[in-house]
Amino acid sequence: MSTFDWSSRNLRPSELPSLLPVDAFDALVLTASKILHKEPNCVPIEPDKEDGLESSVVVVGDVHGQLHDVLFLLKDAGFPSDNRFFVFNGDYVDRGAWGLETFLVLLAWKVLMPKRVFLLRGNHETKYCTSVYGFEKEVLAKYGDNSKGKHVYRKCLGCFEGLPLASIIAGRVYTAHGGIFRSIPLPATPSKRAKGKKNRKVVLTSEPVPLSLGSLDKLSKARRSVLNPPWEGPNLIPGDVLWSDPSMKPGLSPNTERGIGLLWGPDYTEDFLKKFSVKLIIRSHEGPDARDKRPALGGMDAGYTIDLIVPSGKLITVFSAPDYPQFQATKERYKNKGAYIVLKSPNFDTPDFHSFEAITPRPNANPYYDFEDMIDSDEELDLQMMGEAS
Repeated sequence: MSTFDWSSRNLRPSELPSLLPVDAFDALVLTASKILHKEPNCVPIEPDKEDGLESSVVVVGDVHGQLHDVLFLLKDAGFPSDNRFFVFNGDYVDRGAWGLETFLVLLAWKVLMPKRVFLLRGNHETKYCTSVYGFEKEVLAKYGDNSKGKHVYRKCLGCFEGLPLASIIAGRVYTAHGGIFRSIPLPATPSKRAKGKKNRKVVLTSEPVPLSLGSLDKLSKARRSVLNPPWEGPNLIPGDVLWSDPSMKPGLSPNTERGIGLLWGPDYTEDFLKKFSVKLIIRSHEGPDARDKRPALGGMDAGYTIDLIVPSGKLITVFSAPDYPQFQATKERYKNKGAYIVLKSPNFDTPDFHSFEAITPRPNANPYYDFEDMIDSDEELDLQMMGEAS
């Protein structure tokens, strides 16, 4: 952590390999990937079952390559330890200038304390987003626009594919980057063939099936090892978990704003809490720019919002990148705080919110994407480009 902090202030990006050679990078990423790929899609975290210690769980939202704010958060919350767990809700890279260093710091913590640090996947841990919002160009700027740099980028993508999708903390708190997910209907079945018509074309029955909540069993069986979560076909659960958003409007519907995932209302928040017997849903995915376009929901000035309170519990959004985005086209910055949540023994379902300001001044850095002319992740995706990236 201290070395990356120093290098961000004193070295050119292209000098990063002098601190972390490719063989050291490979060793770290390979070790972390082996751990991550063995974890289930939804990781059960049971803090108080470890050695009888009274424990706490720190839940962190999007950090988007803002290395110095991540280093502050880790020190402010207290480093991972035997009785302090961390759950990171994804979006480690893109937009900020130090996505690679941020991701590698968190991977190092994962390798050091694999049963205390849990890294979940965000929608930016995908080939599509990293090719649009800067991470790919960042890696190539630091390790070279050549076979070496492309190797580092490919290894990162492979590691992203191993990141779990969700966690359940103490059986009472569900966390995921975007949110809830649908039930996937069984494949269409062939209709009966008329007698005596051996070569008659088989017609599939395809009556529309209304959307409904998925199950933990289906979540556990979803195929997460994809470069980009599909927006069509049978493997929709990863896209739902990474891209979905809450709404104040009742119901469960396709998320047409993003072009992938779901929109779900207070009624489905209540249904999800009851179905999974949890008290809290903690998700991330929306920063101040996204909430600026959705006035029905709370703003992200404090780094978190309590979006919904229903009879069975609460829905919370936490965003851990203060003064976001690092590179902003408008003169007026959002100046939002970041936040993290602490859940404590014995029930872990009463959130303690901690807001913090951005570390200033940030070291000078150049953006790795065209932030002045870039679609916001809030808008409809370029699905053709995503398909080509897959």
